Amino acid sequence: MWFRSLTYVGLLAACMAAAGQAAAQEPDRIFDKSTVWRPLTPNDKLVVYGIDDPAVSGVACWYTQPEKGGIKGTLGLAEDVSDISLACRQTGPVAFKGKFGQGEVVFSERRSLIFKSMQIVRGCDTRRNTLIYMVYSDKVIQGSPKNSTSAVPLAPWGTEPAPKCSDFLKG
Repeated sequence: MWFRSLTYVGLLAACMAAAGQAAAQEPDRIFDKSTVWRPLTPNDKLVVYGIDDPAVSGVACWYTQPEKGGIKGTLGLAEDVSDISLACRQTGPVAFKGKFGQGEVVFSERRSLIFKSMQIVRGCDTRRNTLIYMVYSDKVIQGSPKNSTSAVPLAPWGTEPAPKCSDFLKG
């Protein structure tokens, strides 16, 4: 009886996560590079993705993450490792679309069947007028200390003055 309840809870969690993921921004796959050759199944790869900050126009981030090949990777059963690098840059005039909180999620993606996800979060260094982005992975039970950070100093663009990120912080 308890096993059936646990199965229903697991299926419900997977469905809810999939529904939330469908509403999220899809990253642009820029390119990949094989790191492990596999003769009969897809290779292991490093893949570079790009995303635009949904709350701050004029800022984009690129992250590189490993993707497992092989049979488990092909079936979506492999748990991807937490080694993810991040670079964010100002790509045009910066305009904030509203107020945001320190550590607010910019992008989130599942990294295993149920228990692991990757998050990109944003903050504002008010003293230096710089947006700070951090990528990390977490698990339901134990997170990973592996992370990467990128900074985007807000600069004038053309004749547009640089906005102050502190003016758009909640609270």
